[in-house]
Amino acid sequence: MAGPWGGRLTRRSSQAGGGGGCCWALPTGLLCAYGFFCSVRPSEPFLTRYLLGPHKNLSETQVFNEIYPVWTYSYLALLFPVFLATDYLRYKPVVLLQGLSLIVTWFMLLYAQGLWAVQFLEFFYGMGTATDIAYYSYIYSVVDINLYQKVTSYCRSATLVGYTVGSVSGQVLVSVAGWSLFSLNVISLTSISIAFGTAWFLPMPQKSLFFHHVSSQQLGWEMKVMDCKNGSAVQDHPAVQRAPGWEDETKVPLNGEGHSAEKQEQKVDIAKVLKDLWRDFLQCYSSRTMLCWSVWWALSTCGYFQVINYAQGLWEMVLPSHNAEIYNGAVEAASTLLGAVAVFAVGHIKTSWAMWGEVALALFSFLIAAAVYIMDTVRNIWVCYASYVVFRIIYMLLITIATFQIATNLSVERYALVFGVNTFIALALQTLLTLIVVDASGLGLDIFTQFMIYASYFAVISLVFLGSGIYSIMRAYRRQKQMRSRSPESQ
Repeated sequence: MAGPWGGRLTRRSSQAGGGGGCCWALPTGLLCAYGFFCSVRPSEPFLTRYLLGPHKNLSETQVFNEIYPVWTYSYLALLFPVFLATDYLRYKPVVLLQGLSLIVTWFMLLYAQGLWAVQFLEFFYGMGTATDIAYYSYIYSVVDINLYQKVTSYCRSATLVGYTVGSVSGQVLVSVAGWSLFSLNVISLTSISIAFGTAWFLPMPQKSLFFHHVSSQQLGWEMKVMDCKNGSAVQDHPAVQRAPGWEDETKVPLNGEGHSAEKQEQKVDIAKVLKDLWRDFLQCYSSRTMLCWSVWWALSTCGYFQVINYAQGLWEMVLPSHNAEIYNGAVEAASTLLGAVAVFAVGHIKTSWAMWGEVALALFSFLIAAAVYIMDTVRNIWVCYASYVVFRIIYMLLITIATFQIATNLSVERYALVFGVNTFIALALQTLLTLIVVDASGLGLDIFTQFMIYASYFAVISLVFLGSGIYSIMRAYRRQKQMRSRSPESQ
């Protein structure tokens, strides 16, 4: 089947996409349907209330200090094996594993009783989170490289819409229809089961990024994001005019370029793949720009995970749900939609992130710290809700900018590696923070003290990047001054 692109692109599609010329709309539509139904979980904004309520009858200490930390530990332990297994098994089996893990999670959420059972449930939820990488990387193995930006936006939009629909429907069913939280979990399980059924119809990819690599020049094209100021993806074609300085420290060459244009299935052993990954890792992080944005990504994502994981616990302490109506679902939906608007807007911001990026990270990190501090100290539920919305909007804005910067001049393979490493470091830091601050075997601090620590954590990030940003600006001006002094006009 030639597909909608016609005969001229059929051969390139089979090379770059690995989909044998299959129409891109089918796998994209199926994957978007999977992502949508997998994200429609109306019970999730009310998870803490459900665990503390009569259905599970768990104590605050058990939920916050003994159950929730298990998700962090399992996510970290599974991330690297899942990263390799996803590529080795060519995505689809791991997508199915994600669906199955979430089905087990919500089935146990309905019927499992006791501390150990719920901790085991959190392990499966961690597996479902770790396997999320398969959802976002599957589509790159079955579509033409020209469609990467389009299908990525479709897949991310599907999960965004699904999460919003789930949050809004959960809030409406609880506040208006008076449904029980048990019923919301039944709806969540049903939606996830539909997603699991949809995933079986996904085409099986013929290639992957590392273990089943298709070696070709692909007409000299590689997916590189060059125009980071407006967020648009540009193919690195030889005819494209590169901006001055493009080939400086941020450029990271892709291993294996210059191979035969014929499609060849490369059977790579694990040792060679790991060796290549290590060499790519060293080359990627040798760039100061890459290192700077990656450090912020890892540090801020660690703090972000902690805040969103325990925000429901904070709200429950500020205003116990058995005493008043809560609006967790509406807040989650509002923060998601407004965050999406901010992400869209940042693509139209015209600024020199190379010079002002670190200072911007410092200032916005300070605003995040202020939002978390207000959430913790002003014991008013509406102030908590508003601060949480501001917190999520700023983070989503900054992580989008960081994604643009990190993706600059990286191939898809390199981007997958950097994304995986940054996420792993974030989870390692989060695990350490959880073990010390949250876990009952550590300090086991109360929820208000925890959030004070998280606010201080973001304040430290702000100070670090403020100092680094000021140093970078001074160095840039000093370099410009030296260049002017050496120019003929100054003599």
